[in-house]
Amino acid sequence: MRTRALIRLAVVLSVAGMTTATFAASQADYKAAYGKAEAAAKQAVKMKTGWTTTDKELKAAKKAAATGKYDEAVKLADHAKALAEASIAQAKEQAKIWPEAVIR
Repeated sequence: MRTRALIRLAVVLSVAGMTTATFAASQADYKAAYGKAEAAAKQAVKMKTGWTTTDKELKAAKKAAATGKYDEAVKLADHAKALAEASIAQAKEQAKIWPEAVIR
């Protein structure tokens, strides 16, 4: 139940980020967004909680940037960051509530 709430939060945050970014993104904007998303994704993998959808979004962002579509690439990178952060939040929440569910 809480996992779904976290996923919904990640989607809402990414959509909110997409709607506020009405400027023409540059390569520097893409590199900054991608760097943040990649760092969050690496942290999630390090915690053994990375989602495969995060990797797909990162690959799509890289592909969009390679074709010069920096606006799209920034949006995809921001979405990947939101997914990575949601997976980290999910792991922390599950670690906290796990003893209550299993240990009795």
